[in-house]
Amino acid sequence: MMQESIKAAVVQMSSSADVQQNLGEARRWVHQAAREGATLICLPEYFCWIGDDEMQRVALAEAFGDGPIQQALSELARETGAWLIGGTVPIRPSHGPQAGTHAYNTSLVFDPSGQSAARYDKIHLFSFNQGAEQHAEGDTMVGGDSIGTAQGPFGTLRLSVCYDLRFPELYRAGPSADVIAVPAAFTYTTGLAHWELLLRARAVENQAFVLASGQCGTHSNGWRTFGHSMIVGPWGEVLARHDDEPGIALATLTQSALDEARNRLPVLTHRRIATPSDVR
Repeated sequence: MMQESIKAAVVQMSSSADVQQNLGEARRWVHQAAREGATLICLPEYFCWIGDDEMQRVALAEAFGDGPIQQALSELARETGAWLIGGTVPIRPSHGPQAGTHAYNTSLVFDPSGQSAARYDKIHLFSFNQGAEQHAEGDTMVGGDSIGTAQGPFGTLRLSVCYDLRFPELYRAGPSADVIAVPAAFTYTTGLAHWELLLRARAVENQAFVLASGQCGTHSNGWRTFGHSMIVGPWGEVLARHDDEPGIALATLTQSALDEARNRLPVLTHRRIATPSDVR
């Protein structure tokens, strides 16, 4: 049953190529969020590793349901008694021609008992070319093809990752979301231009809360990520943010805020165009 209100937290990190250090930092911030009352906590994309050679990320990939990174997330959820959105974890494809050369960029949800409650493989792979700044996620990542949804402590939770934010049809596929999770590693360039704009747009058009947890700072591989993690309400208002350094932002999500937005302007009941069927 959906709770009338919960406290949610987004964790902002500046991850390195040291997996154990990153896991320790994640544990520190998740425990702090839980001490401050959060029962739904979101880690950022790539929270466990950002390094110089993307093939190292592929080498870290775990079989789904088995591996030290997933085990650490499960234990962290159990220790804190929180629902934990595990940012993204590299997950090894179980078969196919890319099984040894690519990994899924996977967001996982763990319930307070430490059980895996949902999996979402990032569908849209980031590609960007601006002179010296270039990104091609498809070189080492394989895209998923299914939406990710969980029934969490505050209704329907829709999973997405970073670049997915630019594809609004993803959020209208399947059941309507009460909360949208966007763990991200937005570049500074694109984040400065579009991050808050896109987050608030997704909140408004879906009349849902948005939890956006980001990477920040300059990483060892030269990436500069934008940070500015935030929680956005269903009317598009920024309820909490954490700008430039590692840390957390917290806000209370309420059923009354959802009801007010949806009753005032019942957008979801006015839809006339079906969601494209290519998102399964």
